[in-house]
Amino acid sequence: MSETRLNNPALYLQRLGFATPPAPTLETLRQLQLRHTGEFPFENLTTLSGEPVLIDLPSIEQKVLHDGRGGYCYELNKLFLALLEELGFDARAISGRVVMGQPEGSWTARTHRLSLVTFDGVRYITDVGFGGMVPTAPLLLDSGAEQRTPHESYRIKQHADGYTLRANVAGEWRPMYIFDLQRQEDIDFAVGNWYVSTYPESSFAKQLMVARTGPGWRRTLNNGSFAIHRVGAESERRQLTDVQALLDLLEVEFGIRAPQSGQLRCTLDRLIASPE
Repeated sequence: MSETRLNNPALYLQRLGFATPPAPTLETLRQLQLRHTGEFPFENLTTLSGEPVLIDLPSIEQKVLHDGRGGYCYELNKLFLALLEELGFDARAISGRVVMGQPEGSWTARTHRLSLVTFDGVRYITDVGFGGMVPTAPLLLDSGAEQRTPHESYRIKQHADGYTLRANVAGEWRPMYIFDLQRQEDIDFAVGNWYVSTYPESSFAKQLMVARTGPGWRRTLNNGSFAIHRVGAESERRQLTDVQALLDLLEVEFGIRAPQSGQLRCTLDRLIASPE
């Protein structure tokens, strides 16, 4: 269990629609994951503002629960794991390598955080911090079968080096990330967080990425390209070319109160002017 506990688990649960702490069951985990991806957006505004991304639990709790913000995997999945522990789940952190958009067989840096949850020896992965393709339900680890969620279907394939998670996107099984069950400590995540938030070639330092889910839809924002992807329907897309319009969209469509940062505005202006 984490050394630091949540300051206000009741508020966290209220944001997720629970008046009292639910029992640590698989059905509860399903509800928590679905509601979490709908309530708390994935976003990397802090990195683009030039500020450090703080991943100690009190800082994450303040940012996400009180400041009208979201976060990325090192923030959202750490906060979520703290809640699972608070509720009595048998859960621990694990990590992986994002290969989405990479050539088949690629191995990237270990920069993704997720969690492993066990019920009477049956293991699931749960993830609330994977951007526009985040699974919206826990996934059974020891099964190669197609697993449906309220959004896309997923598969987990085991291999000699661990597991690969794939999602069914437009009829194609695309790899999302490679992961294993190796024990992870806070220092491992500190290293990964430093890399993704400060390395000049990191995608988190080079582009705006925002995502949120809802009933039958996903909303994504990549630089100035905003899209609403609906299950079983064509996506709706539009391009933003004005920073204030983008900031307004963040609040209206994603529930994000963007930080008041001159550097962030300058960065966003540059990104939407040169979307590629």
